[in-house]
Order: sequence, then structure tokens, then C-alpha cells
Amino acid sequence: MITPEKEIPVHHLTSEEFQMSTLSAAGPENFHDVHRHNFFEIIWFREVYENSRLELDFESYQLKNNQICIIAPGQAFNMKLEGEEGYAMAISREIFNEACDIESVLTGGELPFFLNPKNEKTCSTIISLIEQEYKTLSRTELLKAYLKAFCIIIGEQINPQEPLLNDRQRIQELVGLIERHYIGHKETGFYADQLKISTHHLNDIVRLLRGTTVKKMISQRLILEAKRELSFGALTVKEIAFKLGFNDASYFSRFFKKHTNQNPDNFKNNEKR
Repeated sequence: MITPEKEIPVHHLTSEEFQMSTLSAAGPENFHDVHRHNFFEIIWFREVYENSRLELDFESYQLKNNQICIIAPGQAFNMKLEGEEGYAMAISREIFNEACDIESVLTGGELPFFLNPKNEKTCSTIISLIEQEYKTLSRTELLKAYLKAFCIIIGEQINPQEPLLNDRQRIQELVGLIERHYIGHKETGFYADQLKISTHHLNDIVRLLRGTTVKKMISQRLILEAKRELSFGALTVKEIAFKLGFNDASYFSRFFKKHTNQNPDNFKNNEKR
């Protein structure tokens, strides 16, 4: 039995489906220590310091003024706020999916990216409208409308329109399917069936647009989750193996070593150190 206290802490939205705060008002209790979210979070860093950094799934990013970071549910996140200025919006999955047409890019999280200077004034206006509405009547439909406008602008920067739209849409659907089913379904055929295309055709699309295979995408997602648990949780290797759908802990260890060139125990010890 896996005990809850051994899991990586998960931050939840409580009574609200949308929350907004300035970074200066958010308080260190909302950011310090490694944790996950069960919601999406959009952070706009307006002014940061030379040593401002955030950690997202084993990568450390030095922040710059006017960067945006979008954190997807399940990602391991950590940042020590030291007085940076900006905004953080916590958004339920339901509202995010309704307001933002960029979940495919965000399923694995979107790394910090610069907001185009020509869009800064428009985004500032939208954020002011969101903040005003949130602090007063907090009408959900109006907040969603403002949020959608904000996501349209930033979405154009991180998900530009390109050819092969149908195939790209299938990739987007595939990424979402893997996120939901990677533990229970590790075979390419399941995802091809869900997308109503042949396994061969699906792998052709993935090779063309991603330079990889469906099997490797599933494996990468499993390895990422294993690394999160080994680094930030307190589960044993055997418990992690079972949690990720492996019936045999030794097979899980071989699988992990094949993809990382380290066995799980060595990886865990190195990270803890």
C-alpha cells in the first residue's frame, strides 16, 4: 500500500476554478518546495532579478523580464520567490480547456518564453481586466472570455499555424491520450485505435512531425514520471514500478536503465545528494 505522505505534494484549487494573484502577494508558501498542481498555471514574470530561477521537471531555468511560463497538471515545480513582480493565474482543467486552445503544447508544460514586445500592452490591458473582475464580481463567463483573449495572443507565439493541420491535430490528440493513459496502455495499437487510424500511419505521422515513434513517446512519459517520483517522492523503487503499471520491479529497473543509463537506485541517490 502506498501511503499518501510518501507522494510528491499536490496543490489543489479548492472552492474556486480560477485564482489570480500578483507574485509579490502570492507568498513563499505557494511556491517554495517541490510540488505538483492538479490545475494549469500561467505565470507572467514582469520584473525579475539576475539570479531568479525556476525548476520544472529536472531543468533549471534562469528567468528574464517579460517571460511567461505555463505549468501543466502533474509537473514537478519549484521556485523561491524573492520579490519578483508579475502575475500568476491558477486555472482548473475545465476552464483551461474551454478558454485556451493550446493544451497540446502544454501537456508537458511550456518552458519560459518571451512575450513579444508588440503584445505586451494588449496583454497588460487584459490582465488588468481579469484582475478587476476577479476582485469584484468574479463572473466566470467574463473571466473565461478575458482568459481566452490572453491565450489567443500568447498561443500564437508558442503554437504558430503551420501546414499539415490534420496530422498536427492528430499529434495533439495523441499527446493528450498518452498523458491520460500511459500507465495503463503502453502499446501503440491502443492509441491508433483511439485516433481511428492504422498503427503504421500513426507512426509515420509521429516520425515526420516529431522525429520519433509512439512507443518512444510513451516510454519518455513513463521515464519522466519515474524521475519525478525518484527525485521528489519517498516511494521505493518497487512501489514506483507498481504505480507506473509494471508488474515486475526488476523489469522496471531494466526499462529505466535502458532509457537513462542509470539504475533507479543510483539515479535516486544522485538526485537526493
